[in-house]
Amino acid sequence: MGSVRIGIDTGGTFTDVVLVDEQTGEIVTTKTPSTPANPADGFMAGVHKVLDRHQGIDDLAEVAAIVHGTTVATNQLLEDRPDGTSHLGFVTTEGFEFILEIARQSVPDSYGNSYFWVKPSRIVPVQRVKTVGGRLDHLGREVRPFDEEQAAEVARWFRDRGVTAIGVCFLHSYANPGHERRMREVIAREHPEAVVSLSSDVLREYREYERSVTTLVDAAVKPIMRRYIGSLSDRLGRSFSVMKSNGGVLSAAEVVHQPITTVLSGPAAGALGAALIAGTAGHPSVITLDGGGTSTDVAVVVDGEPSQTTEGNIGRYPCKIPMIDIVTVGAGGGSIAWISPEGTLKVGPKSAGADPGPICYGKGGTEVTVTDAHVFLGRVPPHLLGGEIPLDASAAKAGIETLAGKLGLTPERCATGILEISAFNQSNAIRQITVKRGLDVRDFPMIAFGGSGPLLACRLIDVLGLRAAIIPPNPGNVSAFGLLTVDVKNDYVRTHVSRNPSAEVLEQIFAELEDEAAAALDREGFSGHVYARSADLRYYGQAYEVRVPAPDGRIDDAWRAAVADRFHEAHHKLYGYGYRGDPRHAVEWVNLRVSGIGPIIRPAIARLPHQADEPSPVATRDVFFERWSRTVVYRRGDLGAGAVVTGPAVIEEYGSTIPVHPGFTATVDEYGNLVVVSDR
Repeated sequence: MGSVRIGIDTGGTFTDVVLVDEQTGEIVTTKTPSTPANPADGFMAGVHKVLDRHQGIDDLAEVAAIVHGTTVATNQLLEDRPDGTSHLGFVTTEGFEFILEIARQSVPDSYGNSYFWVKPSRIVPVQRVKTVGGRLDHLGREVRPFDEEQAAEVARWFRDRGVTAIGVCFLHSYANPGHERRMREVIAREHPEAVVSLSSDVLREYREYERSVTTLVDAAVKPIMRRYIGSLSDRLGRSFSVMKSNGGVLSAAEVVHQPITTVLSGPAAGALGAALIAGTAGHPSVITLDGGGTSTDVAVVVDGEPSQTTEGNIGRYPCKIPMIDIVTVGAGGGSIAWISPEGTLKVGPKSAGADPGPICYGKGGTEVTVTDAHVFLGRVPPHLLGGEIPLDASAAKAGIETLAGKLGLTPERCATGILEISAFNQSNAIRQITVKRGLDVRDFPMIAFGGSGPLLACRLIDVLGLRAAIIPPNPGNVSAFGLLTVDVKNDYVRTHVSRNPSAEVLEQIFAELEDEAAAALDREGFSGHVYARSADLRYYGQAYEVRVPAPDGRIDDAWRAAVADRFHEAHHKLYGYGYRGDPRHAVEWVNLRVSGIGPIIRPAIARLPHQADEPSPVATRDVFFERWSRTVVYRRGDLGAGAVVTGPAVIEEYGSTIPVHPGFTATVDEYGNLVVVSDR
């Protein structure tokens, strides 16, 4: 086995690839167009391309590990296709057949009045919801026995109607999975072609509605994920790993059993890669902005760790799996500019994607995109990927002029307006992840990456009042680089609601969770295991919990007091008040959690030699900022540590472009990052 590790992130427009040679420390990056019709084609093209660039090898035997970031598992749900869940059925406890229809009473934030909101279609329509007799109480004790005859009838009903993916969620199965496991055995006997997801395997946590939907999402994506992983495994002829939403990776063989864990796979890798790059450069707390062809993903890193949540969503479906707290907005390079019925200019969320792509790609695209606006204004060169993909600037100009004519604007004002709207869409996403979480956006620098991420960095500094924008080397490949920086990680949870849990019970539950984690890490080939404990607590009477880290070691009264103290502190920080020392407000324990971690060796980030001379531009071209002017163009590879570029200027590299607006300065730090600040 060789010393080479490869990270591959499949995006909406490009597939990004990074190779690290652990013997020499060499890092090789490249990109290739994504292939939406069959993402495996772009994946394989990327593998062979990066291997060829690394000393011309093309032998997978030289590769020690391949790590993949993908959203294949959830595309059908995110796109909300009518047939996306037509193969899906649901089994629940008798008397609870309307759990999906009732859902929650809350109305989405964008609707001020519930009279104007219509509940969307359920992930499984009520006619494909079946119930089975049997009942457990909240402690897992059997109240009524499992009705095996009724279970067999349900399995045959699904078989006869071609329902091939089935989610099972029985009441209180988080406390005792016995009835769910018997249901799986019945389905295996009566309907062996079906794939089954049990809520006690997917999310062993209370709250029936969220657990049901999370289980159904897992069941819905299992067939497509198994086909995709199987296809890649056959073409590679070897094993590989897949990025998970919680900031860890898992072998492809394990992922097919829990595909829901790969939600936000690529964006999670980007946040982790950016956190490592920024932390190495002395910025442990940053906002990360990952701008791609279809969307922009933003997250917050505090003290080197991206914020995590279990209150995430996949499209409109709540999913309570652990994931990095990421906000996604439809504001990428391929986002389409359009005119609303009221006659105003809008941008996104619809994207031209990779096929046909923006007008300037010359692949049949007819709608103006953000990339076309950048090309028309001269802020992007007339080619991408160092000349591999030529751009048709005249076609972009014609598209902008046509759209501008419909709006009664000059082409320059139209193109600038497209970029302004895109910048404000991105800034709103950043406010969601900061201001709405109680953080002051002005306290953080922003690390901007992805192919389109750096393009609007100067405008975001102005709009948000940011301290600085950091543009790492090879910004278009940060997500792929991030895939090579993460440990193997599995999360386990158990609900145990108690105001005074005994140390013995806590010790037993944590031991069981750590045994589950150890078994998974053993299957992954790790001999050294690391466990991270945490607990969800609340004040008695509250509806939702606050998660806090829990210490290692023996569990006793002092251990419980330490966790409760962390809860009081975290609650006060989040909500501005707490009840420490107030006997009228008891602390209630709700969920116990363990993360099993298999650590890896992270690639080192090299320092750049200092540049004593003034940087020299390699060209000039007409660029529009406030007006058209002849603007200097720099090649990023020519800029050493300490080099300073004063706007207006454009800095170009293989996978991205950085327009430095008038009134801004970009300085190269010792790790090759461009630090952009406003001079105003």
